[in-house]
Parts: sequence; structure tokens; C-alpha cells
Amino acid sequence: MNELINKVDLKIKDEIEKINKLEEYYSLKVLESFKKFKVSESDFHGTTGYGYNDFGRDKIDLIFADVLGSEKALVRSQFISGTHALTVTFFGLLRPGDTLLSICGKPYDTLDEVIGIRENKSSLKSFGVDYQEIDLIDNDFDYSKIKEYLENNKCKVIEIQRSKGYSTRKSIEIEKIKKVAKFIKDINKDINKDVIIMVDNCYCEFTEYETPVQVGCDIMVGSLIKNLGGGIAPNGAYVAGRSDLVELVSERLTVPGQGSEVGPSLGINKLILQGLYMAPSVVASSLKTNIFASSMLEELGYFVEPCYKEKHPDIVLNITFNDEKKLINFVQGIQESSAIDSYLTIMPTDMPGYDSKIIMASGSFIQGSSIEISCDGPIREPYIAYLQGSLTYQYGRIAVINAVRRIIDEK
Repeated sequence: MNELINKVDLKIKDEIEKINKLEEYYSLKVLESFKKFKVSESDFHGTTGYGYNDFGRDKIDLIFADVLGSEKALVRSQFISGTHALTVTFFGLLRPGDTLLSICGKPYDTLDEVIGIRENKSSLKSFGVDYQEIDLIDNDFDYSKIKEYLENNKCKVIEIQRSKGYSTRKSIEIEKIKKVAKFIKDINKDINKDVIIMVDNCYCEFTEYETPVQVGCDIMVGSLIKNLGGGIAPNGAYVAGRSDLVELVSERLTVPGQGSEVGPSLGINKLILQGLYMAPSVVASSLKTNIFASSMLEELGYFVEPCYKEKHPDIVLNITFNDEKKLINFVQGIQESSAIDSYLTIMPTDMPGYDSKIIMASGSFIQGSSIEISCDGPIREPYIAYLQGSLTYQYGRIAVINAVRRIIDEK
């Protein structure tokens, strides 16, 4: 094992240095924003009730907008998850008779009942919102089908899910987002239609040097128990982009006419600010862990995506085992090296929102956190593990080495 570890460390040296530079870039960006908006200890104090005049909360909105390069941001603990923030955004932007178009195939399983792919009386479909999708081709957008659809159909919102979810496709790089956004906008000019480009940015913050709204998209959504929470924010999510669109979302989350002016912070301001402050380091550690794991599993003959040398548009690494037992053993190995519940033997189980049994290692301080160190996968062929995290590179290495030992010992 030591020989394998040394070989991997030598092989990934240049890739680790690239991540160090990315970490420095975002560390400077976050720090400059904190200075620009004069963050002080008084901003940590929260409000209750309606949340009127919550100066810390409002400053957080300004800082997130600044760091993400957007006109406006809505950052709230009232969002219980990324899925919730996406749902509120859909319902904020879409009206009965509108059409939602996904141009990267079917979104996450957890959105099936939100959209109405699976029947639910509270879905977009039940409110008269139509849904259509266009699949990717060879991990890129199908430009001809997008053009044909937009020229011949009414569409209000185009949704792009950057991260792969429980699929085998690649996560979508920012350059591809930039290209397709310009393509859509150029079509809109020709046919005088205003289509909103919405990006599910979960798992993708601080992994590349630009954000979707900086390259032509209108609005994006992400969770604080992933990248930008830095492993510190206990819950919440953000929506960032065009001011008018973010305000529509805020009025769906709270009350029309009050929107982003209400919503008590309940003492969470310090944790959100501290989480963002730590996020460049934490995301870098997650990327380094993925690079280390990718190289090690590749050395052992497993198919990994992305390869350690490829771009990592998100913090998720696919490891294809083609074997149910190996998948379970690997995920159990990650759980054994977690800080919380390391003594538990996790097993596949049914989970809300998924149509397959899931095995999930998430020994996290924050329930459901994907940035600390976690690994999960559906119990279905080709038996892929989805590795995410960790808070530090050293903790990530320990977990990966332990999980790899389990599948080697299995032989």
C-alpha cells in the first residue's frame, strides 16, 4: 500500500499545485469582499420574528453576490436544502402554461416529484407547467436540437444541471456553460424571445475561475451544506443572478411585496460568514481528495470520472466498480474513517426521492453534508460510488486509503 501511495503522490503533484492556485484566487476574492462590505462582529447578531432590519443578513447577500459575480443574491437558512432552493426557484420563475426545458437530460431523482416526472399533487405539472428535456451528446449540449426546439416552441426557463447526479455523464465545465449560454441568447435575439437560463450550481462553486452568471446565465442555485458553507454553515442555500429574477424567487420563499426584506437569521449569520470564509480551503481539500482517489483507483484498474488529470467542474468523483459487493465495501470504508458514527456498519436502504436502494456514508457534523467526507451510490448496475469531500486533504486521504484497503483485502 505504501508503494502505491508514494506512486500516486508523485503522479498528482502538478495537479495539486493547480488546486493550490485556485484556492489562493478564491481566498483573495472572499477576503476582499469581506473588507469591501466592512464585516464586523455586530453582523453576527441575528434577528427573530419577521427579520426586519437584519443588517448582517443583508450584508451576507451583498457578499455572496460580489463573490459570485451576480447582480443580487438571496442567502437564507429558510432554504432547507439545495433541492428546496431549486424548487422555490422553479415556482418563482414559472407560471401556469409555461415550459421548463432541461438541456442536459433528466435532473436529480429528488426533482422528479417537484417537476412531475413522478406524479405529485404539488408538482409543477399539477400547476400547469410543462416539462421537456434534451439529452446531452457525448457529454456536450445538443446544439441542433436546442436551436430547433427554441425556434418552434415556447419556453420560459432553460435548466442546466452542472453536476452529474447519479448518472455516468461528465459534469459540465464552465466553458461549455459559456458557449451554450451565448448560443441560446443569440437565438433569442433572432426570434425576440426572452428565455431565462437557470443553472443548478450545486457541488460546483469555487472549482473553476468563473461562475455561470459571469458567463451569460441569468440565475443559479446552490446549497450551503455543500461547497460555499465550508462545512460550517448548518443549513441553507443561495440563489444568485439577475436582480429581478432573484427578487421573484425571494417573494416565493417569503411573501409577495416583502421578498428579501424579511426572514429572520436566528443567529446563523456568523456561521454562514465563517463558512464562506473557509470555503476556498475546504473546496480545494475536496478537489485534492478526489484527485488522490482518482489516481489511486485508476492504478487499481477501476474506471474513474473525472481522471486525475482532467478538469474537475464539481467535487464529485465517480468510481465504477461493476460489482455490488465492492461498491458496498468501499462506501463502508469511507464511513469507518468518518468523524461521526464511524462505528456503524452502513447498509443499502430506501431513501425518500430515490427509486433504488442507496448506500450512503455520511459521518458528518451536519446531517446530509456533502462537503465534509461522504460517499454514496444507488444499488444498481454498473454500481458506481460517488465520492465527495473532505474538509481537509489529510482527512480525505485517510478515508480513501481505508476504503481502498477494504476492496484490496476483499480479493
